[in-house]
Amino acid sequence: MRLALAALLALPAVAGAAELDGAALSLAWGVPFAGLLLSIALMPLAAPAFWHHHFGKVTAAWALAFLLPFGAAFGPVAAAAGVVHALLAEYLPFVILLTALYTVAGGIHIRADLRGTAGVNTALLAIGAALASVMGTTGASMLLIRPLLRANAHRTRQAHVVVFFIFIVSNAGGALTPLGDPPLFLGFLKGVAFFWTFTHIGPQTLWLVGVLLGLFYALDTWQLRRDPGAPAVAAAVGTARPQATRIVFDGQINFALLGLAVALVLLSGVWKSPLAWDVAGTRVGLPGLVRDAGLVAVTLLSLALTPRGVHAANQFNWAPMQEVAKLFAGIFLTIVPVIAMLQAGTAGPFGAIVAAVTRPDGTPDPAAYFWATGLLSSFLDNAPTYLVFFNTAGADPAVLMSALAPTLAAISAGAVFMGANTYIGNAPNLMVKAIAEDRGVKMPRFFGYMLWSFGILLPLFAVMTLVWFR
Repeated sequence: MRLALAALLALPAVAGAAELDGAALSLAWGVPFAGLLLSIALMPLAAPAFWHHHFGKVTAAWALAFLLPFGAAFGPVAAAAGVVHALLAEYLPFVILLTALYTVAGGIHIRADLRGTAGVNTALLAIGAALASVMGTTGASMLLIRPLLRANAHRTRQAHVVVFFIFIVSNAGGALTPLGDPPLFLGFLKGVAFFWTFTHIGPQTLWLVGVLLGLFYALDTWQLRRDPGAPAVAAAVGTARPQATRIVFDGQINFALLGLAVALVLLSGVWKSPLAWDVAGTRVGLPGLVRDAGLVAVTLLSLALTPRGVHAANQFNWAPMQEVAKLFAGIFLTIVPVIAMLQAGTAGPFGAIVAAVTRPDGTPDPAAYFWATGLLSSFLDNAPTYLVFFNTAGADPAVLMSALAPTLAAISAGAVFMGANTYIGNAPNLMVKAIAEDRGVKMPRFFGYMLWSFGILLPLFAVMTLVWFR
């Protein structure tokens, strides 16, 4: 979940960027962000050993490539205050929430005599899609990726299973409620009704998830027949006596902690308090402070109350979380000027993108909003991108939920669904990839994954455009 990134849209000039005029910035300010993305995409291919050991240093180098020129141009006070703002208002809340969900989900071990057949795998993906809108895409992903990997550990071809898991559980499944994905939660905070997304993009979600499950079942059946372990699996399944699958959950206390984490996030959105503290120009409100402190407590309670055997059975370790934390530290910082330029609208360097979503008669074009929001969400993070186009469409929730409902539906669908287009489109994508690789799965690299996503998802999005967003 990357809800915290949305605050970048209000970065003040000495403490952030409300006065960082995106219209006056050149595209050169986006070079560190682009460089970091290219490093994530290319260095694991060009220098895998170097990247594995030094990706944190590379990320820090790109962050300094933005921060030092920023300090020279706007002054060291502005640079220091910008770091404080990114740390307190964006990065720490993001990492705290993600760590809590990662820890709690990692403290639940599902014991079941499951074998990775096409039917079992498809059922797990369907369950994950249903859970994603209740416990968030991060929570559902962390809960189910390990049982899925264990069920398929005997297979030599597993990458496609994880790719479709990212498509369905880590992204599309979270589209039905504000709890499912950060962009929708931001809309909820802006005044969009809790069940609005369920009624207005529910059909699109069910169609997309249903088609993806059907495609996966066909592909997994074909892959299983080509897998060297397939005969043994077929024999084991065919000779086993019919009996109900026994599913046991270890670490059940974490279900209660997960509910507490969701409640804390929801409370921070509906609780309004005038009490706040100013830290180097960054406003730290009481609701956010209570949420973050509560989530830290949830994390510590999970670590203390979860039996060690559960973590051992899950092969729980901090490597995936460390990778995401380091990479997104750089992304949070270097994305600042990019968001400011987008926020400048038609007057900014990305004015052509903003203008492209408006028809000649001045009315919004839902299809253009769907693709613009989605494609930018694939690379820039879907939470702030959602807010950019929410504001571009007028930012009036009453109007957007009624007269401009097709436009808000397009923005919501684009932000959530197209987060699956790249590994960096949504935080759970990278975490799932890291966990799979830690278990020995040979995952496609950055562009290899995009071959999967563009080849499968973009045609489905084109059909969705013709049916719902014309």
